[in-house]
Amino acid sequence: MDYRHLGRSGLVISEIAYGNWLTHGSQVEEDAATACVAAALEAGITTFDTADVYAQTRAESVLGKALKGERREGLEIFTKVYWPTGPGRNDRGLSRKHITESVNGSLRRLQTDYVDLYQAHRYDRFTPLEETMEAFADIVHSGKALYIGVSEWTADQIRRAHALARELHIPLVSNQPQYSALWRVIEGEVIPACEELGLGQVVFSPIAQGVLTGKYRPGRQPPAGSRATDDKGGADMISRWMRDEVLEQVQQLQPLAAEAGLTLAQLAVAWVLQNPNVSAAIVGASRPEQVAENAKAAGVRLEADLLARIEKVLEPVAVTDPKRVHENVPTRRP
Repeated sequence: MDYRHLGRSGLVISEIAYGNWLTHGSQVEEDAATACVAAALEAGITTFDTADVYAQTRAESVLGKALKGERREGLEIFTKVYWPTGPGRNDRGLSRKHITESVNGSLRRLQTDYVDLYQAHRYDRFTPLEETMEAFADIVHSGKALYIGVSEWTADQIRRAHALARELHIPLVSNQPQYSALWRVIEGEVIPACEELGLGQVVFSPIAQGVLTGKYRPGRQPPAGSRATDDKGGADMISRWMRDEVLEQVQQLQPLAAEAGLTLAQLAVAWVLQNPNVSAAIVGASRPEQVAENAKAAGVRLEADLLARIEKVLEPVAVTDPKRVHENVPTRRP
């Protein structure tokens, strides 16, 4: 495993992070989830990403149990707040009330006194940004979180939050966006802003919900039990890629991956890690062997010629429009 600084902060994280967005507490049983966490630790992964909303808070509980007994100082635990975690009007968003109550719930479920990174899971258009950042400042100053991050925020939103964070003397160090060789919308505006401000990207879905593994073939039904057939496994998100023109281009990457001595999945993870603003790529898994295989993308350096050929293959189907970052920012209350 290789390790990188999170943005320009002093925090060092594993460049492959383990995430449990679609698995723990929902898609796989707890024993399998625990085995996946053990495989991540065995591979040298020290960074674990979750959120209070995953599996309706169960994902945090499963991760907390799986990491119990590990040396806390040797781990970096990330979680998030924003999406609904209960039926009440204030069980959502980035108000002071919800942030304060949510961090306490997350710490209880994760069985830890603090999280290394506490992230705003989306931007809240209905709460003043000043209120949100002041609540985050209180959490940092109380020791419940060491660093603050955001997820799927636009460049302008990140700039405004960073200015407030400086005034409040808290470390806003990261953004967590969707990023892959197929979904590249952060490259135009978000990454330049983050490079200027010192934030690093902790990217999710580097394999494009499994499409960049090559297991989905044009003109064929998805394999039984795959994510594309599982409502709990993100079938709605993967649908944007389940078009023959996309799947045909992905198949053309097979010889390029073979040339690099990688699987297609490893090539996809390695591809995002070539971007110097990416601090870590989050991988998920339903089986321990998937964790071990994906972790082999750590430390891989792809030659410029190979990167150019990958880009040429995917250029007809890759999404690069920076305006599409707004697709992931809610326009109404969650």
